[in-house]
Amino acid sequence: MKFRSALTALALVVAPGIAVVGAAGDASAATKISHATATSMFSAVGVTWSSSSGCSDRNTPTCTSFDQLNQATAQGAQTLKRATGCALNITGGTETGHASGTYSHWNGYKLDYGKNTCVTTYIKNTFTYIGLRGDGAAQYQSGSGNIYADEGNHWDVLYYNCGGC
Repeated sequence: MKFRSALTALALVVAPGIAVVGAAGDASAATKISHATATSMFSAVGVTWSSSSGCSDRNTPTCTSFDQLNQATAQGAQTLKRATGCALNITGGTETGHASGTYSHWNGYKLDYGKNTCVTTYIKNTFTYIGLRGDGAAQYQSGSGNIYADEGNHWDVLYYNCGGC
């Protein structure tokens, strides 16, 4: 058993019900926040959000929900907004209907942003191009390790961390 695994197991025995916060890459250790907390964080820095149905129900794919969003993901949106100074509109959060997987929208690791020239120029000029994703989306990686995928009409962003918050 790795030391980290043993330490996590010990923490759960010693303090059941207390979340153990791990390092980036440990998908089970993220701090989850509510939709209300996320929208408050976004509003504080001028990040907007929209949904095609004008709703926030996590179980409706045409809504944009932030229920169970990772705190680091919300902080990553704040970091991107502050760094770019661009208009930033979230069009996809934790709602059902996105691709599954450990580091998925549903699990709180991803946000979709509407594309605009300002954001696109910033990403392409600041981050490192790392090749095409399996579906053909061009990917760019920030210095902190987060991955920005150009899905044509929006940016699909995978936040492993808050991006230097």
